[in-house]
Amino acid sequence: MARSYYAATANPFSSPGRLEGEIETDVVIIGAGYTGLHTALCLAERGFGAAICEAGAIGWGASGRNGGQLIPGWRKSAAELVQRFGKERAQLIFGLSLRARDLALARAKTYDIDCDLVLNGHLLAAAKPADLAWMSEEVETLERVMDYPHARVLDRDATREKLNSPCFHGGLLDLKGGHFHPLNYALGLAKAARLKHVALFENSQVLSLDASRGVLARTASGSVRAKYAVLACDAQLDGLEPRIGGHVMPVANYLVATAPLDDPAKLIGDQLAVSDSRFVVNYFRLSSDRRLIFGGGERYATEAPADIAAFVRPFMARVFPQLAQTPIDYAWGGLVSITRSRLPHIGRIGNVFFAQGYSGQGTLIPAIVGEAIGDALNGDGDLMNVLSGLAGAKFPGGTGLRAPLHLMGMLWYALRDRL
Repeated sequence: MARSYYAATANPFSSPGRLEGEIETDVVIIGAGYTGLHTALCLAERGFGAAICEAGAIGWGASGRNGGQLIPGWRKSAAELVQRFGKERAQLIFGLSLRARDLALARAKTYDIDCDLVLNGHLLAAAKPADLAWMSEEVETLERVMDYPHARVLDRDATREKLNSPCFHGGLLDLKGGHFHPLNYALGLAKAARLKHVALFENSQVLSLDASRGVLARTASGSVRAKYAVLACDAQLDGLEPRIGGHVMPVANYLVATAPLDDPAKLIGDQLAVSDSRFVVNYFRLSSDRRLIFGGGERYATEAPADIAAFVRPFMARVFPQLAQTPIDYAWGGLVSITRSRLPHIGRIGNVFFAQGYSGQGTLIPAIVGEAIGDALNGDGDLMNVLSGLAGAKFPGGTGLRAPLHLMGMLWYALRDRL
């Protein structure tokens, strides 16, 4: 993360110290990414006391180093939601994703968060000609079933006008999509939480969590006693709560930022956020200072490659051959988590709430998770009940065998991408 474009362009932030000694509050939140920060704000707005313990620095997990893409909906399409949950429940679930978008954007406005926000749309580029058929079906489902008339299919020529790449056969343009600077958004949420008297602690990894009577979270130098806990660790959960670990798989992703481009509009038109339809997704956009930020590529080990820029460059050059020799100024990466269903794993075990496994859709959805936890603590569990029914089964083999089984699956889908 220290080598990332986002860290290099982060807004000033007065870092909090580590937790020292014992404190008491209503809710202890473990993890200072979007889930933890949105939850803290929701709780503070409802009058609850909250403390956040972050193992590293605020926003330096997946929340602060992702591609910055703001994509309405879930990782599953509207048509897939209808197939899995039925029409009425799918409408409810899809509507919650739009509510999450509204909440996340409203916080940016309410707290005046400077995060290079651009809302010109998201383009899902078709890697195969056959993709256009299901994209047309998706647009029809969005409009007819979800009452969402903001998406349309572009043919090859219209896509090429917006995206100067030879790789794509068309695309699905969602006009409600966009992108932002993810770390600055996280730091803005943290500043807002501090103003709401949330206690923030960095370099305070929670080593144990005892929820037998209330909650006691211990770090190396202190502890937090609370009535409730929120696990907002995602891929960094480690063994803190074994009962939920098998529902997610940590996977690595890597990004680069090029040197500033002379004419970035010739590369991507309308400042769109773009991802493609490959199973191993490429995703890219332009930064506010004319760089291409590109993420993607296949890697089946969680350890970072020795040279991240050299690892990502071939994938970037395949999409944009004209950038094959363009200097790369920043390269970074880390772990995110996925679920088997690619829908997030959200729920509650006694006094412990959790949310993890956003599967690439973790920029907007955490806002509704915070609302669900706040509602539940106020005695209204309806929203939590809906969200807790999304993820489905654990990975087979538990935490021990999930990695090799996932590797086999990834190799198969990577082969399909190539074919």
